[in-house]
Amino acid sequence: MFNNLTFANPHLLYLLLVVPLMAGWYWYKYRKGHPEIQVSSTKVFENRAGSIRIYLYHGLFGLRLLTVVLLIIALARPQSTTRRQDISIEGIDIVLALDVSSSMLAQDLKPDRLRAAKNVALDFFSNRPNDRIGLVIFSGETFTQCPLTTDHSVLEDLFEEIESGMIEDGTAIGDGLATAVNRLRESKAISKVIILLTDGVNNAGSLDPVSAAEIAKIYGIRIYTIGVGTMGMAPYPVQTPYGIRYQNMEVQIDEELLEQVAEMTNGEYFRAISNKKLKEIYKEIDKLERSKIDVTEFRKMTEEFHPLVLLAMVLFALEIILKFTAFRSTP
Repeated sequence: MFNNLTFANPHLLYLLLVVPLMAGWYWYKYRKGHPEIQVSSTKVFENRAGSIRIYLYHGLFGLRLLTVVLLIIALARPQSTTRRQDISIEGIDIVLALDVSSSMLAQDLKPDRLRAAKNVALDFFSNRPNDRIGLVIFSGETFTQCPLTTDHSVLEDLFEEIESGMIEDGTAIGDGLATAVNRLRESKAISKVIILLTDGVNNAGSLDPVSAAEIAKIYGIRIYTIGVGTMGMAPYPVQTPYGIRYQNMEVQIDEELLEQVAEMTNGEYFRAISNKKLKEIYKEIDKLERSKIDVTEFRKMTEEFHPLVLLAMVLFALEIILKFTAFRSTP
């Protein structure tokens, strides 16, 4: 009956304490009010059952108590609250441009840079269910692994299929950015974001990264760049006559370029030197890019004491009718 029940005058509920006092007084009055007769023995009355009429007569007082309880609650003015929230969620469109060149198999992040990048990105996506997310991979060339979608299960499946060596080796950062921009240029989202993750220097492709960033700026796309790799030396995979071997080589990331690309689009550049740092970077991006939620709250108070007063009147009338009909006392 009541939804989110509150009372306008809750202090009046203390009047309910009078109910047990009334019951006690009735019991006391009933015990003292019986006529007494003197008999030599009460054995004759021991097996006689009490009249049901007597029990029903006490029900009249029960009606009176219930009437008092209802009136006190009505005086406290119970009110129900009806709330409605209109929530409109405008998600963000995000494209991850991921470097899959052979250098991403370096093991300064565990188990390697590519696997670490995939694991952290999957956690990032799982915390953004309202966003459309797409995936572009690049090395010497680039292509779209997954267009913008809200079906994150499909995105995760396609993400898991990514392996180094899928396409020609190299690091075409400009082409990777351009492909990501192309996926976002017709987006109507309130915020359009590219997360570019690479571990090298632009050495392939037909478009330089700065030109790609200028195009992104025109379309209102913000770019966050992440350079992956420790400082100094790292174990890189090298093809030898005996298979893949790992050799310590100098980590070379064009941080100046990545900083410039991010700055041009009001984004930020991050350096991930470990798995922990990479997770922290994605958490920071998650904080910077949150969905916009507009909430309109409607609140309506409804008085609920009317049915209580009506029921109290009915019970009081029933008590009076029964008292002067079925339970009428003869002088």
